[in-house]
Amino acid sequence: MTQQDDWLIVRATRRRTLLDWHGLWLHRELVFFLAWRDVVIRYKQTILGVLWVVLQPVLSTVILTVIFGVLVRVPSGEAPYALFALTGLWPWNFFASALTRGGASVLSNASLISKVYFPRVVIPLSSLISSLFDFGIVGFTTMLVLIVYGMPLTSALLAIPAFAVLMFLMALGVGLWLSALNVQYRDVGYLLPFLAQAWFYMTPVIYPADLFPKPWRWVLGVNPMSGVVEGFRWALLGAAWPGWGMLATSTSIAVVLLVSGAAAFRRMERRFADVI
Repeated sequence: MTQQDDWLIVRATRRRTLLDWHGLWLHRELVFFLAWRDVVIRYKQTILGVLWVVLQPVLSTVILTVIFGVLVRVPSGEAPYALFALTGLWPWNFFASALTRGGASVLSNASLISKVYFPRVVIPLSSLISSLFDFGIVGFTTMLVLIVYGMPLTSALLAIPAFAVLMFLMALGVGLWLSALNVQYRDVGYLLPFLAQAWFYMTPVIYPADLFPKPWRWVLGVNPMSGVVEGFRWALLGAAWPGWGMLATSTSIAVVLLVSGAAAFRRMERRFADVI
């Protein structure tokens, strides 16, 4: 793809890569424009606006604390269950929103895809980046709550960016798979809410990984979000280290999902305009 004066010439390439890196770089402004558009539309004409970003995890924390912390008495280590739940919801809410929004992103931009050329991966990527806005606000709120509770902030906080990268790669891989499949099979759109709910219970958000017998704890690592949630709790609350075995398993599966998702998206994107 080259640009001459006011003409944009699109040429087919013989070599196909997992992602059109050159096209992404040329359309980098479009990525951030679409991401900002999603943020604006999400909170436009709402009474509370961006406060919904804070209210959702806070209200969820209150409900989970009453049910699982007070009534069921799920163990939460040395930290209060409210902090246990909040620190788990911080990365989980990002992944859940990326899963549902990313899965529906291509279909929701059908009119744009059918009229204008650009690398189609821009759409799920911009949807994921827009979720980072909520992630940052919830993270700031979580830090304030930890300070109010008097929790010490240690150097382990420096590991949060590494766990956040793992979370982002995982969400991107799943988003690429679901957004591409949702174009071919509209059943995926109906499956997304159920998938998010089922994945929530398979992730140690409301319960600790310690409930699993140690020899079988690596099984939790098959779900990459388990390593992410446990890593966030270790960095924020000083909880037990998730273990290199779980983290290695989570990272490996996240990379496999990302590579396979990019390959599947790249293969199916050629038919998006026709199918939509």
